[in-house]
Amino acid sequence: MGSGSEVVDIDSLERGLLLSTPTGSQIQVGAEGESEEEPVLYAASFEEMEENFVKYQTAQWVVYSLLLILAWGIGLFMLLYVPVRRYILRKDIRSRKLFLTPNSIVYKVTKPVPFPCFGVLKKEKHVLLPSVSDLVIEQGYLQSLFGVYSLRIENVGVRRPPSDDVQIQGIANPRAFRKAVLMRLANMRSEGFSRQVSTIEDVPNFRLVSPSKSLRHDSISQSGDLILLQKLEEVGSSVKRVQTLIEEQHSQKSEVLD
Repeated sequence: MGSGSEVVDIDSLERGLLLSTPTGSQIQVGAEGESEEEPVLYAASFEEMEENFVKYQTAQWVVYSLLLILAWGIGLFMLLYVPVRRYILRKDIRSRKLFLTPNSIVYKVTKPVPFPCFGVLKKEKHVLLPSVSDLVIEQGYLQSLFGVYSLRIENVGVRRPPSDDVQIQGIANPRAFRKAVLMRLANMRSEGFSRQVSTIEDVPNFRLVSPSKSLRHDSISQSGDLILLQKLEEVGSSVKRVQTLIEEQHSQKSEVLD
């Protein structure tokens, strides 16, 4: 289980990998003085689901309150807290922003703390697209009664603490956002493949020889050299034999003349 500082470090590292481009509609993707911008490819909407989301969360809160009344009596205080709870939920869903950029999914939310007089809680999440494997759309029984969906982002082989999972409720059209993300991922993979192909085409067309062919060629050349050396040795020995014969005949003639 990672601590809060470790989670912040992961997010800052992810933001540091994001590229900035000056064109198109843009959003701020920086924190603590960073001024990085990225164009927005798709922006999810939460406004249409505000009432359903508040009703769903209120119904869930009331159910828990009734159960706790039967158990320990704490649910009575939770029922009295319902108006404040609804106020926090409305501020929460109105502040939610979910964007798709060329390199990441950005989720921002600003909501009051359980006691609004003590300020607000800001959350900003960046998920790099290469680390996304799928977007799962979920809907439980109580959510189906109010038409509320949950969107969960699955990562590729990355282990994160449960508190760091990206789960977003109340998106008006989660399927459209999922389709936009998957299309962007497909375009990124096709662009990477086309870059690899163009790089291969730019390489000069030299004749490539496999290691096995190269070894076979070397062995053939070496055997040819050996055969040539053997022929030269045979010619040399033949020349020597001819020279010895000539010398023997010359010596015999000289003896006859004497």
